[in-house]
Amino acid sequence: MSAVRVVVADDHPVVRAGITALLSSLPDMEIVGTATNGREAVREVVTTRPDVALLDLKMPELDGIAATREIAKVAPEVGILVLTMYDDDDSVFAAMRAGARGYLVKGVEQDDIARAIRSVAAGEAIFGPGVAQRVLGFLTTPAPTERATFPELTPREHEVLDLLAAGHSNHRIAERMGLAPKTVANNVSSIFAKLQVADRAQAIVRARRAGLGADEPD
Repeated sequence: MSAVRVVVADDHPVVRAGITALLSSLPDMEIVGTATNGREAVREVVTTRPDVALLDLKMPELDGIAATREIAKVAPEVGILVLTMYDDDDSVFAAMRAGARGYLVKGVEQDDIARAIRSVAAGEAIFGPGVAQRVLGFLTTPAPTERATFPELTPREHEVLDLLAAGHSNHRIAERMGLAPKTVANNVSSIFAKLQVADRAQAIVRARRAGLGADEPD
């Protein structure tokens, strides 16, 4: 049986070296490339055509979600396994929608990483225990009425846009939603990009035209 060929992408040198050393020590694994950012990851995958690309989510130049989406487009035969410290729903489902076949949270046992790589290489979908429970919950919960407005936004981004359209500041949105102000700022930036608007005013105009913003600020 031929070895599973893997590309490892992580911007943290210690993590990247540790994973590479672990997998290189296994007789059925072969590291064919490493990358320090998302663009390098895509380039390595296109060049080496591995069985599995092991990607972190938060990387410079091109984040893991964008890299996953690009790899799924240019090398759909490559299985993508996310290994990250982020386990929030937005990250998990964004990775799945982009084309990831597996999702693990850093801190899992080394054997679990190797087992997940083998599974993804075999065409299976695999998730860490906590992530798997939420994915199953999402799939088994009756779907709410589909949003007619801005389906390209995540549920959190949609809620942020609604509060934005109501005139709330980022600080107030963070308080209302129980989020860090930086998280809200990141969501606002993502909303601008997805709606292709230049600033807050344009986003508010589009949102109000769609019926959002009924909640008046305190």
